[in-house]
Amino acid sequence: MTIKTTKWDAAEFLNSKEEILAYLEAAFEDGDPSGIKLALNNVARARGISDLARETKISREGIYKALSEDGDPKLSTLLSIVKAFGLNLSVRDLEHA
Repeated sequence: MTIKTTKWDAAEFLNSKEEILAYLEAAFEDGDPSGIKLALNNVARARGISDLARETKISREGIYKALSEDGDPKLSTLLSIVKAFGLNLSVRDLEHA
């Protein structure tokens, strides 16, 4: 008997703002730039790239490129995308976190 598997896609499970926030917080806490970019990509796809493009005034292609494996988003792009998710970035002291 053959076992059939399907590719797991995190974007399919990010259904609420709370889930998105927890997912992105974990990615940022880990601190790996490629992991952060992947998490942002997954959230962008969960929210809808076309809607995100309209909100950020960044082309769909620009979003795909910035959040691709080889992408390196500018700070302004990152901030626009995070703001469109209804979130913001903040800084905290690691010694007292």
